[in-house]
Amino acid sequence: MKITSTAVSLTVDDVPASAAFLTRHFGFQEVMAAEGFASLVREDAVNVIFLRRGIEVLPEGVRDRHAAGVITAFTVADLEAEYERLQSEGVPITMPLREEPWGERLFQVTDPNGVILQLVDWAAPGNR
Repeated sequence: MKITSTAVSLTVDDVPASAAFLTRHFGFQEVMAAEGFASLVREDAVNVIFLRRGIEVLPEGVRDRHAAGVITAFTVADLEAEYERLQSEGVPITMPLREEPWGERLFQVTDPNGVILQLVDWAAPGNR
């Protein structure tokens, strides 16, 4: 098997709101969109697909579920600068900047649909 790309698909109520959040604050580009669907890309990150909750392409048993319990994490080069930038843009910081005992430094934001995005770097480079 040769994998040519990777995407995370998240089910939300308002696809345009989540797509706009990632394009405005995280530099993603919307490459495809239709009613209840948006595909976003960024050269240095996993692709993100938003599907409207209830859309028929989802299996019937999960069609009405909302993306929950999922954290999409992005490792960044300057965590403090991203924290300051997102704060200045008015993005809700739902977990303030902190350091975990294992060396991970992180903070979390939440998009308009409740999707959690975590920005991360490592306090000790050897822990990656």
